[in-house]
Amino acid sequence: MFSGIIEAVGAVTAAERRDGGLRLAVRVPEALRGLPPGSSVAVNGVCLTVVATGADTLEFDAVGATLARTLLGKAEPGTELNLERSLVAGERLDGHWVTGHVDGPGEVTGTRRGEGAVYYEFRVPAELASQIALRGSVAVDGVSLTVAAVDGDRFTVSIVPYTLQQTIFKNYQAGTRVHLETDVLAKYVERALAASGPVRAERAS
Repeated sequence: MFSGIIEAVGAVTAAERRDGGLRLAVRVPEALRGLPPGSSVAVNGVCLTVVATGADTLEFDAVGATLARTLLGKAEPGTELNLERSLVAGERLDGHWVTGHVDGPGEVTGTRRGEGAVYYEFRVPAELASQIALRGSVAVDGVSLTVAAVDGDRFTVSIVPYTLQQTIFKNYQAGTRVHLETDVLAKYVERALAASGPVRAERAS
């Protein structure tokens, strides 16, 4: 489990195909160095397990199912990635509950500056649109964000200068594809409503 508060940006140093999967080596800053194998790290919002540790790198295996559902298969040396270690029980939750299970891809459709922030608009798959609500939470490449506007299959978020500099948002432009994870509460509500069927009005006695 994660909070969506990015700790660091790492860079891919190697991406090696192995038996239908992918071994990723990522150069990380000092704060994340030396994590033992078995540790969980959100890599652009995807929960991956550390399988090996180098002097300044962490290695991860992304299996076929992960590659089919995410954009990690397109990573290559030099690709920058948002990184966050898993939460520790008892710590403050500064973002929102992020599971590290990507729901689908999104695409940047436009950006604009205003009110001291940068606004990014994203297009989402139709099946995810109902899980994104005004002033609700969404994770974009692992970053916990509040939805500022919703219009059909598009939503907008505002990024403050600090987040812009501390994440890969600074690299986004129209056409950039990203990982989306909708709020886990929205999933449960949608599932519960679907399971309950249409609501019937009761007759007055």
